Amino acid sequence: MQDLDKRIRFLQTVPMFKGLDERQLHRLARRFTERSFATGEAIVSQGALGIGLFIIETGRAEAVRENVNGEKMVVNQLGPTEFFGELSLLDEAPRTASVIAVEPTTCLVLTQLDFMSVLREDADIPIALLKVLARRFRTAMEGMQ
Repeated sequence: MQDLDKRIRFLQTVPMFKGLDERQLHRLARRFTERSFATGEAIVSQGALGIGLFIIETGRAEAVRENVNGEKMVVNQLGPTEFFGELSLLDEAPRTASVIAVEPTTCLVLTQLDFMSVLREDADIPIALLKVLARRFRTAMEGMQ
């Protein structure tokens, strides 16, 4: 997805960016890079430092956690418009799971550095994104009850 207008249209379909207007999406779209992964390739690895947000553009992936006994468990299935790594936009904590491409997969990647640059350009963007993060956190907490 090389064309900026196509990238903006794609970002409009991503739940994380639903509250942003076209100007804000344009600012974000310029900062994303595209990365491709082969079937079986690790997109991110559990324990590695987070570098940013990943949005699956095409393909499918699985989030896999390894416990202290070395047993692996699939904790999530991910497809187009789904995202992960959003917390690494705010900190550089280690990844809590690996994400593995289960078919050829293309992701849009926004690094923490690029995200911070966007925030300096438009202070309204973080408010919309924080609402999404709060919803995801609340949903995760409800699932633990």
